[in-house]
Amino acid sequence: MKNIEKAFEQGKGVLRLAPNWVPRSFCVPGRRIKLHPDDYYILGGERGGIDERWLSSTTPAENGPLTGEFEGLSFVVYEEGGKEERILFKDFVNNLKGRLIGDRLWNEYKSWPMYSKFFDNMGPLPHHIHHTDDKAALVGQKGKPEAYYFPPQLNNHGGDFPYTFMGIAPGTTKEEIKECLKNFSKGDNKITNYSQAYRLEPGTGWDVPPGILHAPGSLCTYEPQKASDVFAMYQSLVNEAVIPEELLWKGTPKEDHGNYDALMDVIEWELNVDPDQMKKRFMQPIPVKEVAEMEAQGYNEKWICYKSTAFSAKELTVLPGQKVVIKDAASYGLIMMQGYGKLNDWTIETPSLIRYGQLTHDEYFVSEEAALRGVVIENHSTTDPIVMLKHFGPENPDLDIEKLVGSN
Repeated sequence: MKNIEKAFEQGKGVLRLAPNWVPRSFCVPGRRIKLHPDDYYILGGERGGIDERWLSSTTPAENGPLTGEFEGLSFVVYEEGGKEERILFKDFVNNLKGRLIGDRLWNEYKSWPMYSKFFDNMGPLPHHIHHTDDKAALVGQKGKPEAYYFPPQLNNHGGDFPYTFMGIAPGTTKEEIKECLKNFSKGDNKITNYSQAYRLEPGTGWDVPPGILHAPGSLCTYEPQKASDVFAMYQSLVNEAVIPEELLWKGTPKEDHGNYDALMDVIEWELNVDPDQMKKRFMQPIPVKEVAEMEAQGYNEKWICYKSTAFSAKELTVLPGQKVVIKDAASYGLIMMQGYGKLNDWTIETPSLIRYGQLTHDEYFVSEEAALRGVVIENHSTTDPIVMLKHFGPENPDLDIEKLVGSN
């Protein structure tokens, strides 16, 4: 507890976080998240390549029996006796409670109820689904809404398939989808024959509520999401890779394995067959205030994920040579996308290449008290903007979804 208090005071309410790398055995890294080329398979071929970096996470990764002890969990970095020490971010949340994440969130959730990640796959993922709270509770987890934003800085190439399947094509019957699930172990079950794909554009995003089938494309993706790692794969063959049948049943109670009706019950049917997927799920960035007003003060800030009550996200740009004070009504994690300078007393910089285990100055967590007080950001470059992404917990007081979506 003493070290947690010391680290909190050391950063004046802003915590420095260590990079948090996560492998997936069913993925091929897209190599855009700045990990050193020699380190993408550093955990061994059986674990798969590292194609995710989790941000501000108190959520353990669900990667099977070989999962590392702290896999998916973020660590806070602080100085002790001239050395850099680490403590789990989860321990900071549990000890500091409302002082860190705000009384509103602590009283409601008794935890930090979201995290974000970079998802960086060379090809598409299988058509899969995240469970609602009710369905996830059957396997001791929470439901998982998520959202996508495709940062231009991490998308120098589009990968093998920069298109995302979303939902189920209108007119499809439940019997047709159920037959695909029954054919999972017989080769290609062809479930995406009954879906529609949308071309992905850097600098835009998508909202993905639980219960909707989706097959993420191959752009490198920033993904704010609820604090859960529940999912099930409903497509058996993708990009010529066979998906193990155990992943079809991953979010299903053991007593229901083999029960295809249980899989069908996870699908929020009307949500999936809605003909207005583009209109309802797609997100263009929206300025938080008048652009001219913000740029006159040296910055530009946009909402990039704003259609879910479970989380939200902003993209903040600080113009070259500018010093600004940015206030928010809630705590948040942040990750640097571009530029360098200072955030309060902390150095902020965007690394070009990171070794596995190396510490950086590109990820921080801003407590609610620091956010309300306002963080001072200085851009030390005369030519390059600072760009950072900021992820917030549920019910952000600054976000009026109805007004924002209505204006978009």
